[in-house]
Amino acid sequence: MKQRRQVGRSSGTGWANGRAGEPNSITGKPALGDGYAPATVAHSETVLRSFYDFHRDAGSGPVLNPFPLDPSRRSRRAHAHHNPMDGWARERVGRYRPKVPHRVPRAIPDHRFNELFAALGSHRDRALVAFWISTGVRASELLGLRHCDVAPGQQLITVVRKGTRAAQQVPASADAFVWLRLYQEQLHGQIPQGRVQPVWWTLRRPRRPLNYHAAHRMFERANAVLGSCTICATLRPPEWPATRS
Repeated sequence: MKQRRQVGRSSGTGWANGRAGEPNSITGKPALGDGYAPATVAHSETVLRSFYDFHRDAGSGPVLNPFPLDPSRRSRRAHAHHNPMDGWARERVGRYRPKVPHRVPRAIPDHRFNELFAALGSHRDRALVAFWISTGVRASELLGLRHCDVAPGQQLITVVRKGTRAAQQVPASADAFVWLRLYQEQLHGQIPQGRVQPVWWTLRRPRRPLNYHAAHRMFERANAVLGSCTICATLRPPEWPATRS
Protein backbone atom coordinates (compact mmCIF):
# COMPACT_ATOMS: atom_id res chain seq x y z
CA MET A 1 0.00 0.00 0.00
CA LYS A 2 1.31 3.44 -0.93
CA GLN A 3 1.98 6.00 1.78
CA ARG A 4 0.17 9.28 2.05
CA ARG A 5 1.71 12.53 0.90
CA GLN A 6 3.80 13.92 3.76
CA VAL A 7 5.90 16.81 2.43
CA GLY A 8 5.22 20.37 1.35
CA ARG A 9 3.28 21.16 -1.79
CA SER A 10 6.09 23.26 -3.19
CA SER A 11 8.31 20.21 -3.55
CA GLY A 12 8.12 18.48 -6.89
CA THR A 13 8.75 15.13 -5.23
CA GLY A 14 6.02 15.61 -2.64
CA TRP A 15 3.64 13.55 -4.70
CA ALA A 16 5.91 10.50 -4.58
CA ASN A 17 7.30 10.19 -1.08
CA GLY A 18 10.19 7.78 -1.10
CA ARG A 19 13.04 7.44 -3.50
CA ALA A 20 13.12 4.90 -6.24
CA GLY A 21 15.96 2.43 -6.16
CA GLU A 22 18.89 2.18 -8.52
CA PRO A 23 18.02 1.40 -12.17
CA ASN A 24 18.26 -2.23 -13.17
CA SER A 25 21.53 -2.97 -14.94
CA ILE A 26 19.79 -4.92 -17.72
CA THR A 27 16.53 -3.08 -18.44
CA GLY A 28 17.45 0.39 -17.15
CA LYS A 29 14.16 0.55 -15.25
CA PRO A 30 14.39 2.08 -11.75
CA ALA A 31 13.02 0.21 -8.79
CA LEU A 32 9.64 1.39 -7.55
CA GLY A 33 9.50 3.75 -4.60
CA ASP A 34 6.95 3.74 -1.79
CA GLY A 35 4.96 6.64 -3.24
CA TYR A 36 2.98 7.37 -6.38
CA ALA A 37 4.84 8.33 -9.53
CA PRO A 38 4.23 11.86 -10.92
CA ALA A 39 2.56 10.39 -14.02
CA THR A 40 0.11 8.46 -11.84
CA VAL A 41 -0.70 11.57 -9.81
CA ALA A 42 -1.20 13.65 -12.96
CA HIS A 43 -3.56 11.05 -14.40
CA SER A 44 -5.54 10.87 -11.17
CA GLU A 45 -5.79 14.67 -11.04
CA THR A 46 -7.22 14.75 -14.57
CA VAL A 47 -9.78 12.05 -13.76
CA LEU A 48 -10.92 13.71 -10.53
CA ARG A 49 -11.16 17.17 -12.07
CA SER A 50 -13.28 15.81 -14.95
CA PHE A 51 -15.44 13.88 -12.48
CA TYR A 52 -16.25 16.96 -10.41
CA ASP A 53 -16.77 19.11 -13.52
CA PHE A 54 -19.37 16.62 -14.77
CA HIS A 55 -21.32 16.58 -11.50
CA ARG A 56 -21.09 20.36 -11.18
CA ASP A 57 -22.64 20.80 -14.62
CA ALA A 58 -25.25 18.12 -13.89
CA GLY A 59 -26.16 19.75 -10.58
CA SER A 60 -25.40 16.59 -8.62
CA GLY A 61 -22.15 17.67 -6.99
CA PRO A 62 -20.37 20.58 -5.30
CA VAL A 63 -20.44 23.98 -6.97
CA LEU A 64 -16.68 24.41 -6.61
CA ASN A 65 -14.34 21.83 -8.06
CA PRO A 66 -11.82 20.72 -5.39
CA PHE A 67 -9.32 20.19 -8.24
CA PRO A 68 -9.47 23.57 -10.00
CA LEU A 69 -7.60 24.71 -13.07
CA ASP A 70 -4.54 26.87 -12.72
CA PRO A 71 -5.46 30.59 -12.36
CA SER A 72 -3.80 31.38 -15.70
CA ARG A 73 -6.13 28.91 -17.45
CA ARG A 74 -9.51 29.62 -15.87
CA SER A 75 -10.60 32.34 -18.29
CA ARG A 76 -9.43 30.79 -21.55
CA ARG A 77 -8.68 27.53 -23.23
CA ALA A 78 -5.13 26.31 -23.76
CA HIS A 79 -3.30 27.82 -26.75
CA ALA A 80 -6.35 29.89 -27.72
CA HIS A 81 -4.28 32.32 -29.83
CA HIS A 82 -1.41 30.06 -30.84
CA ASN A 83 0.66 31.22 -33.80
CA PRO A 84 1.27 28.30 -36.18
CA MET A 85 4.76 29.69 -36.84
CA ASP A 86 5.73 29.41 -33.17
CA GLY A 87 6.40 26.38 -31.04
CA TRP A 88 4.07 25.02 -28.44
CA ALA A 89 4.65 26.49 -24.99
CA ARG A 90 4.04 24.20 -22.03
CA GLU A 91 1.13 25.53 -19.98
CA ARG A 92 0.08 24.33 -16.58
CA VAL A 93 -3.38 22.74 -16.47
CA GLY A 94 -4.42 21.86 -12.93
CA ARG A 95 -3.56 23.84 -9.83
CA TYR A 96 -2.53 20.68 -7.98
CA ARG A 97 -1.10 18.89 -10.99
CA PRO A 98 2.57 17.88 -10.55
CA LYS A 99 5.24 18.33 -13.16
CA VAL A 100 5.87 15.11 -15.06
CA PRO A 101 9.51 14.79 -16.19
CA HIS A 102 10.26 13.87 -19.78
CA ARG A 103 11.38 10.26 -19.88
CA VAL A 104 14.02 8.95 -22.24
CA PRO A 105 13.04 5.56 -23.73
CA ARG A 106 14.85 2.68 -22.09
CA ALA A 107 16.91 0.28 -24.18
CA ILE A 108 18.95 -2.88 -23.84
CA PRO A 109 22.06 -3.85 -25.84
CA ASP A 110 21.75 -6.30 -28.70
CA HIS A 111 23.58 -9.06 -26.85
CA ARG A 112 21.13 -8.75 -23.96
CA PHE A 113 18.23 -8.97 -26.38
CA ASN A 114 19.77 -12.11 -27.88
CA GLU A 115 19.92 -13.57 -24.37
CA LEU A 116 16.25 -12.73 -23.90
CA PHE A 117 15.32 -14.32 -27.20
CA ALA A 118 17.29 -17.47 -26.35
CA ALA A 119 15.51 -17.68 -22.99
CA LEU A 120 12.12 -17.97 -24.68
CA GLY A 121 10.98 -21.56 -24.59
CA SER A 122 8.78 -21.97 -27.67
CA HIS A 123 8.25 -20.87 -31.27
CA ARG A 124 5.08 -19.08 -30.15
CA ASP A 125 6.96 -16.92 -27.66
CA ARG A 126 9.66 -16.10 -30.22
CA ALA A 127 7.01 -15.15 -32.79
CA LEU A 128 5.27 -12.89 -30.27
CA VAL A 129 8.47 -11.09 -29.33
CA ALA A 130 9.52 -10.73 -32.98
CA PHE A 131 6.15 -9.15 -33.84
CA TRP A 132 6.17 -6.84 -30.84
CA ILE A 133 9.67 -5.60 -31.57
CA SER A 134 9.17 -5.10 -35.31
CA THR A 135 5.63 -3.64 -35.26
CA GLY A 136 5.50 -1.66 -32.01
CA VAL A 137 1.82 -2.47 -31.47
CA ARG A 138 0.29 -2.80 -28.04
CA ALA A 139 0.35 -6.17 -26.32
CA SER A 140 -3.45 -6.46 -26.36
CA GLU A 141 -3.59 -5.51 -30.05
CA LEU A 142 -1.23 -8.28 -31.09
CA LEU A 143 -2.93 -10.85 -28.86
CA GLY A 144 -6.22 -10.10 -30.64
CA LEU A 145 -4.77 -11.15 -33.99
CA ARG A 146 -6.83 -13.57 -36.13
CA HIS A 147 -5.71 -15.74 -39.04
CA CYS A 148 -7.41 -13.41 -41.53
CA ASP A 149 -5.35 -10.53 -40.16
CA VAL A 150 -2.01 -12.05 -41.19
CA ALA A 151 -0.63 -11.41 -44.69
CA PRO A 152 2.81 -13.08 -44.96
CA GLY A 153 3.15 -12.26 -48.68
CA GLN A 154 2.91 -8.55 -47.96
CA GLN A 155 4.60 -8.81 -44.54
CA LEU A 156 1.64 -7.06 -42.95
CA ILE A 157 -0.64 -7.75 -40.02
CA THR A 158 -3.96 -6.04 -39.31
CA VAL A 159 -4.58 -4.99 -35.71
CA VAL A 160 -7.57 -3.32 -34.07
CA ARG A 161 -6.37 -0.16 -32.35
CA LYS A 162 -7.15 0.06 -28.67
CA GLY A 163 -8.56 3.59 -28.59
CA THR A 164 -10.36 4.07 -31.90
CA ARG A 165 -11.15 0.38 -32.53
CA ALA A 166 -10.12 0.99 -36.13
CA ALA A 167 -8.39 -1.74 -38.14
CA GLN A 168 -4.88 -0.78 -39.24
CA GLN A 169 -2.28 -2.65 -41.27
CA VAL A 170 1.18 -2.69 -39.71
CA PRO A 171 4.42 -3.94 -41.37
CA ALA A 172 6.36 -6.66 -39.57
CA SER A 173 9.77 -8.24 -40.03
CA ALA A 174 10.31 -11.34 -42.14
CA ASP A 175 11.76 -13.17 -39.13
CA ALA A 176 8.49 -12.71 -37.26
CA PHE A 177 6.55 -14.52 -40.00
CA VAL A 178 9.13 -17.32 -40.03
CA TRP A 179 8.68 -17.92 -36.30
CA LEU A 180 4.92 -17.68 -36.74
CA ARG A 181 4.98 -20.37 -39.42
CA LEU A 182 7.09 -22.66 -37.22
CA TYR A 183 4.63 -22.14 -34.38
CA GLN A 184 1.67 -22.94 -36.62
CA GLU A 185 3.29 -26.15 -37.83
CA GLN A 186 3.98 -27.13 -34.24
CA LEU A 187 0.26 -26.87 -33.35
CA HIS A 188 -1.11 -28.17 -36.65
CA GLY A 189 -4.26 -30.19 -36.01
CA GLN A 190 -4.36 -29.25 -32.32
CA ILE A 191 -6.21 -25.92 -32.54
CA PRO A 192 -9.42 -24.89 -34.36
CA GLN A 193 -8.97 -23.87 -37.99
CA GLY A 194 -10.67 -20.90 -39.63
CA ARG A 195 -9.99 -17.39 -40.80
CA VAL A 196 -11.61 -15.79 -37.76
CA GLN A 197 -9.91 -18.07 -35.22
CA PRO A 198 -7.27 -16.52 -32.90
CA VAL A 199 -3.62 -16.87 -33.90
CA TRP A 200 -2.22 -17.25 -30.38
CA TRP A 201 -3.12 -20.21 -28.17
CA THR A 202 -1.87 -21.64 -24.91
CA LEU A 203 0.73 -24.38 -25.17
CA ARG A 204 -0.81 -26.48 -22.41
CA ARG A 205 -3.97 -28.52 -22.85
CA PRO A 206 -6.81 -27.77 -23.02
CA ARG A 207 -5.95 -25.22 -25.70
CA ARG A 208 -7.33 -21.76 -25.01
CA PRO A 209 -6.78 -18.40 -26.71
CA LEU A 210 -3.78 -16.66 -25.20
CA ASN A 211 -4.72 -13.73 -22.97
CA TYR A 212 -2.77 -10.75 -21.70
CA HIS A 213 -1.88 -12.23 -18.31
CA ALA A 214 -0.57 -15.47 -19.82
CA ALA A 215 1.65 -13.46 -22.20
CA HIS A 216 2.94 -11.39 -19.29
CA ARG A 217 3.77 -14.60 -17.44
CA MET A 218 5.95 -15.58 -20.38
CA PHE A 219 8.20 -12.57 -19.75
CA GLU A 220 8.27 -13.28 -16.04
CA ARG A 221 9.78 -16.67 -16.84
CA ALA A 222 12.37 -14.99 -19.06
CA ASN A 223 13.01 -12.56 -16.22
CA ALA A 224 13.85 -15.46 -13.93
CA VAL A 225 16.46 -16.67 -16.44
CA LEU A 226 18.10 -13.28 -17.02
CA GLY A 227 17.75 -11.99 -13.48
CA SER A 228 16.39 -8.61 -14.54
CA CYS A 229 13.93 -6.52 -12.56
CA THR A 230 11.14 -6.47 -15.15
CA ILE A 231 12.04 -7.98 -18.48
CA CYS A 232 8.78 -6.65 -19.90
CA ALA A 233 10.43 -3.22 -19.84
CA THR A 234 12.75 -4.32 -22.65
CA LEU A 235 9.90 -4.55 -25.14
CA ARG A 236 8.07 -1.93 -27.18
CA PRO A 237 4.34 -2.41 -26.41
CA PRO A 238 3.01 0.52 -24.37
CA GLU A 239 2.00 -1.85 -21.63
CA TRP A 240 5.67 -2.89 -21.43
CA PRO A 241 7.51 0.07 -23.05
CA ALA A 242 11.13 0.46 -24.12
CA THR A 243 13.39 -0.06 -27.12
CA ARG A 244 16.48 -1.85 -28.26
CA SER A 245 19.73 0.05 -28.57
